[in-house]
Amino acid sequence: MLTKAFIPYKGYYSSPFSKWQGSLANENSIVLGSQTAKSWLETKDIRPDTFDYLILGVTVGQPHMFYGGPWTSALIGAQDIPGVMISQACSTSTTCIFQAATGIETGLYQTAFTLMTDRCSNGPHTIWSNPKGPGGQVVSENWMMDNFNHDPWAKNAMIQTAENVAKESGVTREECDDVALRRYEQYMDSLANDREFQKKYMVPVNIAVSKKKTIQVVADEGVMPTTRQGLENLKPVLPNGAHTFGAQTHPADGNCGLIVTSKEKAADLSQDASRDARIVSYGFSRAKKGFMAMAVVPAAQMALDRAGISIKDVKVIKTHNPFAANDIYLARQMNIDVNSFNNFGSSLIFGHPQAPTAGRLIIEGIEELADKGGGYMLFTGCAAGDTGAALVLKIGA
Repeated sequence: MLTKAFIPYKGYYSSPFSKWQGSLANENSIVLGSQTAKSWLETKDIRPDTFDYLILGVTVGQPHMFYGGPWTSALIGAQDIPGVMISQACSTSTTCIFQAATGIETGLYQTAFTLMTDRCSNGPHTIWSNPKGPGGQVVSENWMMDNFNHDPWAKNAMIQTAENVAKESGVTREECDDVALRRYEQYMDSLANDREFQKKYMVPVNIAVSKKKTIQVVADEGVMPTTRQGLENLKPVLPNGAHTFGAQTHPADGNCGLIVTSKEKAADLSQDASRDARIVSYGFSRAKKGFMAMAVVPAAQMALDRAGISIKDVKVIKTHNPFAANDIYLARQMNIDVNSFNNFGSSLIFGHPQAPTAGRLIIEGIEELADKGGGYMLFTGCAAGDTGAALVLKIGA
């Protein structure tokens, strides 16, 4: 259990998430994330020299990624501090926040900034020399498409892992459609009253289209309208499968950032110290080969056990759910109502930029928990390689 690491209330932001090949498709995600973070810090009147360490989370190669953390530190205006880069697929945000928390806990640093950013669009095509290949042909890899479609260890695509779990645990097509519709309805709640909930944490992104033209992305881009009839009319992605394109997430682009610091410094940076969130515990797991959706449960249980609480003590639950089966399996295993969590939406609906995905969900969870008067929040999500990661946070004494 952690006791010393806190996230200041409003000490975080998320950009809108933009659909694959959308408005953010041609931006270097490290540069864009740094620019967005710098602008956000300015609006909050937080000086970059507040931070003595930076953790960059990024999973899709970008130009100059070699310089990762230190480059990002300089771009946000904190040119005198070092930074480190973490890449762990959709567990990236969870791991970045936990690593920042352990640094605070041990006194390694005082105030860390975690910046998670990715661009799934227009991902790199990597080649390696292969002198022994036929005619010296190179070995090549498309970072996004090849890895979404083939796990080199489990030998299957991401969607197949969800179908494996659905088949073994008896999850039906109808259940997946029901969850997809429920998550869309919950997302629509975040748009009520002129996006009142989203505006608690979401900041616009400015894109220079040309020297004379700049566009501003202020809201999520690419969320598909969802109806029961529309879901029923879709064919399964895999033959006889439980998931259609309506019951799985979509690749996206975006970024988010969170401050992690001590209780005292959090109070100084907070808009309301009574709503600061303590990082309580972390959990991790690896499911059996080819069953990624199962990993959310043991990760969540480890985080709960380390926090010394049960699922019944948790007031807000957020999940990274690339497939509807993730939430159905979690609900069954932990004996909770699948319709009762992921209020205000989830990655199933607003997309999946990988590194910032969990970060945005954690931010949303903090806002929801604060509005409910505090208590415990659980985040859990799966990631490539049949892994999972979870965090427990608490607001209030």
